[in-house]
Amino acid sequence: MKEVIIYTSPTCHFCHMAKDFFKAKNIAYTEYDVLADVAKRKEMVEKSGQMGVPVIFIGDEMTIGFDQSKIEKLLGL
Repeated sequence: MKEVIIYTSPTCHFCHMAKDFFKAKNIAYTEYDVLADVAKRKEMVEKSGQMGVPVIFIGDEMTIGFDQSKIEKLLGL
């Protein structure tokens, strides 16, 4: 299984949708709250060029927002 990393904020609806999807599919993920962790926010912006969340990395592939069909494809579901 590819490593899944998700950069989130507590009030982000699409972040909650992504995390609920991963939980429903039993996909382990590492979550970084970019409001609470300034270093992870900076890392996210440097990697993605994005200020908005969620930013999701599946292996080396990046997805901006919650694009379920793309996520399923990258996970081989």
